[in-house]
Amino acid sequence: MQPLVSTAWLADRIGTSGLVVLDATFVPVQGDPPRDEAAEFAAAHIPGARFLDLRALSTGQATSLPAAEKLAARLGALGLNDDVQVVLYDHSPHHTAARAWWLLRRFARALPVAILDGGFAKWQAEGRPVEAGVDQATPTRFDADPDLAPVRTKAMVLADDSAQLVDARSPARFDGSEPDPRGLPSGNIPGSTNLHYARFFHDDGTWRSPEELAALFADAGVDLDRPITTTCGSGITAAIPAFALHLLGRDAALYDGSWTEWAADPQTPKVTA
Repeated sequence: MQPLVSTAWLADRIGTSGLVVLDATFVPVQGDPPRDEAAEFAAAHIPGARFLDLRALSTGQATSLPAAEKLAARLGALGLNDDVQVVLYDHSPHHTAARAWWLLRRFARALPVAILDGGFAKWQAEGRPVEAGVDQATPTRFDADPDLAPVRTKAMVLADDSAQLVDARSPARFDGSEPDPRGLPSGNIPGSTNLHYARFFHDDGTWRSPEELAALFADAGVDLDRPITTTCGSGITAAIPAFALHLLGRDAALYDGSWTEWAADPQTPKVTA
């Protein structure tokens, strides 16, 4: 299974034994209208899909990475085991299936995981079937297999001046011309490069081609042959450039605390414009 699969690919395999579809919709409270992702899932979702509940897997603290046991318990409750393949999708402006992909890579690294290109919006736009309700999966025991080497902390970012920092926030948030939605100081981490997460997608929500993705990084002055750490506001959209690099055959680290943690510390350096 490729890391990015089409709606046609998934439609041909719905109901296939060993294929699990997870709804990873999550809308962080950052000026967005409030949404109840679980209720939306119950109202309409891809047939057979299960609700991952990324909101419950976010700690709400500066560093939002959940405990390995918490994620393993959730995957077990959804009936996952080592013999399944997972397709993730979302219906979020923040393309949160990428965050779910990052979490599964960190705690279930042996699990084959793909993202549905275009997500639920493309699935619906094509008139494909949806269903309502919530089916209870048969619980299993899922054992986490952590690989936290690519996770960066504030101390690690402060100490490492060799990695290229790619900030996925909007240009206005990055340069400080727009106030931070959490009431934190505005600006960015010194030496970081801005690549807004929206630029990785076409207007219909599908991912840009590998050639286009490589050009985005190149035009921003990011050297794919050097270490890269992605960041954003709270570690959610930072997973988008990380997945883009994965599509290009590159690995990236991710600063999970991101600007929420960095800006809250009065001792960390900050720049604007």
